[in-house]
Amino acid sequence: MGITTHSKALQNPIFKTVSQAASNLGLDAYVIGGFVRDYILKRGNPKDIDIVCVGSGIALAKEVSKLLPGKPNVTVFKNYGTAMLKTGGIELEFVGARKESYQQDSRNPVVENGTLQDDQNRRDFTINALALSLGEANFGALLDPFNGIADIEAKIIRTPLDPEITYSDDPLRMMRALRFATQLDFIIEKDSLEAITKNAQRINIISKERIVDELHKI
Repeated sequence: MGITTHSKALQNPIFKTVSQAASNLGLDAYVIGGFVRDYILKRGNPKDIDIVCVGSGIALAKEVSKLLPGKPNVTVFKNYGTAMLKTGGIELEFVGARKESYQQDSRNPVVENGTLQDDQNRRDFTINALALSLGEANFGALLDPFNGIADIEAKIIRTPLDPEITYSDDPLRMMRALRFATQLDFIIEKDSLEAITKNAQRINIISKERIVDELHKI
């Protein structure tokens, strides 16, 4: 079976620029998360685009800036290993692929460099783990290791890994599950719903500000 490509989703010239920048640095780069999900759902063109690369997201952001007219400012968040720039009404956030581990009393993970698969594993839901390649050889190829496309078609909110782990690690994801179910008119699958019920008390480790923010979005 051939690889599904969605180069139509990447018609904005910015994606070719990111592809070129990644090639210049010898990095593999991908569009991941909400942009890909919303393209599949035909929900318009999101203005926030997440780029993940196997390597330094900060270095990639700086290389992209060099290739753009006016060399837009790159905002670097060293603590998170991320960088952001704005161009043509679009906000691009860059991060290096990573894997995460959590302590019982905190939703702030211990972060290590990782592969694309590690990065997709750490995503909250299968529908947010979809990635499109920005590689020159396979531009627009869809990477869907957790059958996120099938979950979009079935209108299901499901976690990539065991929901007990996903929700216990970061309890804010319980509220995000409710938000996406509300916004998209999706159903939270049975195992996830049971895990949310079981881990409900862990919401206490989340700051009130983050909880209020999710409530507003719901």
